[in-house]
Amino acid sequence: MTARTRSTEAGTGADGATRPFAPFEWLLAWRYLRARRREGFISIIAGFSFAGVMLGVATLIVVMSVMNGFRAELLSKIIGVNGHIFITPIDSPLRDYDAVSARIASLPGIVRAVPMVEGQALASSPYNAGGVLVRGVRERDLAAIPFIAGNIREGTLEGFDEKGGVAIGRRLSDQLSLRAGDTLTVVSPKGAATPFGTAPRIKSYPIVAVFEIGMSEYDAAFVYMPLEEAQAYFNRDGDVSVIEVFVQDADRVDDARAAIDVAAERQIMMTDWRQRNRTFFSALEVERNVMFLILLLIVLVAALNIISGLIMLVKDKSADIAILRTMGVTRGAIMRVFLITGASIGITGTLAGFLLGLLITLNVESIRAFLSSLSGTELFSAEIYFLSRLPAVIEPGEVATVVITATLLSLAATIYPSWRAARLDPVEALRYG
Repeated sequence: MTARTRSTEAGTGADGATRPFAPFEWLLAWRYLRARRREGFISIIAGFSFAGVMLGVATLIVVMSVMNGFRAELLSKIIGVNGHIFITPIDSPLRDYDAVSARIASLPGIVRAVPMVEGQALASSPYNAGGVLVRGVRERDLAAIPFIAGNIREGTLEGFDEKGGVAIGRRLSDQLSLRAGDTLTVVSPKGAATPFGTAPRIKSYPIVAVFEIGMSEYDAAFVYMPLEEAQAYFNRDGDVSVIEVFVQDADRVDDARAAIDVAAERQIMMTDWRQRNRTFFSALEVERNVMFLILLLIVLVAALNIISGLIMLVKDKSADIAILRTMGVTRGAIMRVFLITGASIGITGTLAGFLLGLLITLNVESIRAFLSSLSGTELFSAEIYFLSRLPAVIEPGEVATVVITATLLSLAATIYPSWRAARLDPVEALRYG
């Protein structure tokens, strides 16, 4: 065996210098990570650094996934129930709504066009009362909205136009203590004109169906009634207040607006779901970005713990470093040893946090239900958060960003202590070590 072969197997090059990340460098780094009696405090710091990185990464993944799920769930329900483009008349009442909606519905990319009468009213029962938004729609249009027709909890929508009854949300039925088959009284301030002023219009309707969308604001506020009945109740002279248009791709409403404007064949004003909910979704986006920056500080604090732990390790191992230097170990090798030591803490903590975050995210609703039952309190109130369950959507790009950011912070935290170790003077270290 030649000297060149022996040096290669030992992790050194032909000139006697060690190869980068040679086996002995990994061996030294592993020995420095293991707990020994005299170095127990340093190992404790390394353990806390590992836990800090793990919890920081896991928290980031869980929180960002929950906020993504919250936005996606709200968006799907808002545009699933309310439509994507809203058409209102400008010059004259929308009495030709049948023809207009038929022309718009025939356009490419349009799913359906729903003529509707909307008005605010007071819904009451012998037990309670509350403000509602009354929507007059045709039975076939209401049956085509999956969030309504697919979530009927009591009664049925069959014969909706002929029965002359109303469909209400689950939370409203609970608030008024009413069920399918009971009678709901609707009060509108815009009633018949009398010599003494406008009298409120009061009329009772049988409840033919109770639906549950899963968004508390809608389940507590929407009352659907047949279109002709709503026209009569709100004194509409055979016209509607709005035509809601549902498109195939909610993110491409701009492509449909020009075609709708031509197909309407009359003066109309169009708004879309982005304009109606701009403030709400902008606030969600700002909150999401701020939460990312705040939670990233947890990872940063853990990275600072890695720095302090490595500095203490370098101080404790100054005599070892001096001996290694006198034996011919290069400064680069010393630096790589401590880089491996610190990076091992950060990278393993990041991977553990990644797995923990995914595990919690995939079971977040079960965890919420368990904690709620354990504490006896509602941890995700539907009245506050609008949704009846805790949603979570894992975005691979965001998770990758969190993992890469945590890894880079952990690697950056090892640079200064490793540089200090490599710059250590062997003579001074042996003299004062």
